[in-house]
Amino acid sequence: MPEEVRDPIRKMRKANPLWGAPRVHGELLKLGIEVSPATVAKYRARQRKPPSPTWRTFLSHHLKELVSTNLFVVPTVSFRVLFVFVALAQDQRRGLHFKVTAHPPSEGTAPQIAEAFPWDSAPRYLLPDRDAIYGDSFGQRVRGLGRREVLTAPRSPWQNSYAERLIGSVRRECLDHVVVLNETCLRRILRSYFNYDLQARTHRAWGKDAPEPRAIQPPELGAVVEIPEVGGLHHRYERRTA
Repeated sequence: MPEEVRDPIRKMRKANPLWGAPRVHGELLKLGIEVSPATVAKYRARQRKPPSPTWRTFLSHHLKELVSTNLFVVPTVSFRVLFVFVALAQDQRRGLHFKVTAHPPSEGTAPQIAEAFPWDSAPRYLLPDRDAIYGDSFGQRVRGLGRREVLTAPRSPWQNSYAERLIGSVRRECLDHVVVLNETCLRRILRSYFNYDLQARTHRAWGKDAPEPRAIQPPELGAVVEIPEVGGLHHRYERRTA
């Protein structure tokens, strides 16, 4: 297309951002410029639309107001299935609450919200996955607390990645190496692991420190001693004088 035709199209579109191709084409005809409407649509400047907010943007903007929840199952030695409900703070990536139950979660997850966040301490947003096992009562309880339930997209576990990673760590570092006898046994094991995760285990997200910071102990404090954690599956190391 000659420049004497292309240049007026660009100028008209820039000066009149609300105009479409038919309007620009009509003005060109009035100026004696014979060109097809398809050509005008092809060469006119495109109006850029602001990008829509992505899931990553939402998480970064509301990280301190967001708690993830998830469920996973654990079989016992007698092949009974136990359900574990966990709540995780997104900004700190630390487990806030867990509950072990032998009953279907649809009957017990809603009360867990009030138990995990008493006295109006629930975050602004709760992020569960789309598992139908939650039941309608879960969303009703969240809305009853004046909070907003933000569901992940279907078949997109990566959108709840922190909770999924926590569950993966619990399995790899604990449950894959023990035999669960019953509900009481599983509750004791998980309590031990979550205490270890909170007070002793170093995390990259915390700058190689524990969520409850551990003091750096210089060599002058004494020899290194080994302290078993989670029934000896893991250990914490400290310096102590002889």
